[in-house]
Amino acid sequence: MPKIRVLVVDDAVVVRSRVSKILSSDSELEVVGVAANGRIALAKIPQVNPDVIVLDVEMPDLNGLETLAAIREIYSHLPVIMFSTSTRTGATATLEALSLGASDYATKPSNLGSVEATNQHIREELIPKIKLFGAGISLFSPPITINDSLITPGHRRIEQVDVVAIGVSTGGPNALAKLLPALPADLGVPILIVQHMPPTFTKLLAERLASKCKIRVDEAVPGAILEPGQAWIAPGDFHMVVQRQGDVVRLATHQAPPENSCRPSVDVLLRSVANVFGSRAIAVILTGMGQDGLHGCKCIREAGGQVLAQDKASSVVWGMPSFVVNAGLADEILPLDQMAGEIIRRIRYNQVPLSGL
Repeated sequence: MPKIRVLVVDDAVVVRSRVSKILSSDSELEVVGVAANGRIALAKIPQVNPDVIVLDVEMPDLNGLETLAAIREIYSHLPVIMFSTSTRTGATATLEALSLGASDYATKPSNLGSVEATNQHIREELIPKIKLFGAGISLFSPPITINDSLITPGHRRIEQVDVVAIGVSTGGPNALAKLLPALPADLGVPILIVQHMPPTFTKLLAERLASKCKIRVDEAVPGAILEPGQAWIAPGDFHMVVQRQGDVVRLATHQAPPENSCRPSVDVLLRSVANVFGSRAIAVILTGMGQDGLHGCKCIREAGGQVLAQDKASSVVWGMPSFVVNAGLADEILPLDQMAGEIIRRIRYNQVPLSGL
C-alpha cells in the first residue's frame, strides 16, 4: 500500500518539527512537505501532491481560515485537518473552519515541552484522522451481531416520545447545524446531545447553534430540569446523564473514565436515557468515527425505545451509524436532510400534553 502523503502547515518551527517527526515514525505516513504559512503551503500543494493537509489555525500573513478558503477554491476534495489550540480563540476559528469545509480538526497539546505526552497526544488525536481521510474514508465498520433475539430491525409500533438523544462525532458541527434549525420551537420534548469535543469547543458550539435555532440550545448545566423545546449539549470532558427526581428529570455530569476513548460518551448518555425514559426515547446516531453509541442503542432498543441512524451517503464518516445499522438496531436509516422530519413525525405520532417528564 502506498503511504499517505502529508503536508504540515504551521508557523511555529517547533510544532512543524515535532509533528513531522511523529508522523514520519508511522510506517503508513510520509511527510512530503512543511510550510511556515498559508502562502507557502498554497505554492507547495501542486509540487508535493499531498493526500492530507494538517493546517494550523492561527498564523500570520495568511491565517488558517484564509488558507482553507483558498484551498477549497482549487482543491475542493483535498482533506484538510485543522490543528488548533483549545483556547476560545482557537475553538472559535476551528468551528468556523469546519463550516468552511475543513474535514476535521485535532487539538494541539497544551505543553509542547513534555515530549512523551506531546508525542502520545499527536499519535492519538491526529494520526487516526490523517489515516481515515488519507485513505479516502474507505474505513467503516464490519458487520456486527448482537446476540439478542428481542432486537430486530424494521418498523415497530411508535410509542409516545418524551426525549430525543443524539450522538455525533466527526462531521457533527455541520450535521447539527442542519438538523437542529429544522426543528420547531414547539417540538414538545427535550433534546440531549453528545458531540465529541473538548472543553470550550462545546460551549461555543452551543452558542453558535442557539443563534440559528428555534429551540433553545445550551451547554449542559448540572441540575437543570429537562423541558420541552430545550437542547442540551454535553460539556467537553464530562459525561452527561439524566436522573429522575420525583416528577422531574434533571441533568447531571461526571468525570468517570472515558468509554470508547470518549468523554463525553454517547453510550453513557443513552444508558441513562434508557433507564429513565424507557420506551419513550428516540436515539439518533449521526456521522462519526468509531463505535460510541452502539451499546447505548442496544439499551434503548431493549427498553422499547426507537433508534434512527444517518445513512452512509450523507455522513462525513459512516462509523458510528454503521455499527448501529450492522447490529440491526436501527428502526430507520435516513439521509441527514430527512432526519428532522422523521424525528418530528415520531414525536407527534402519539404526542400528548406533558405535565411533567
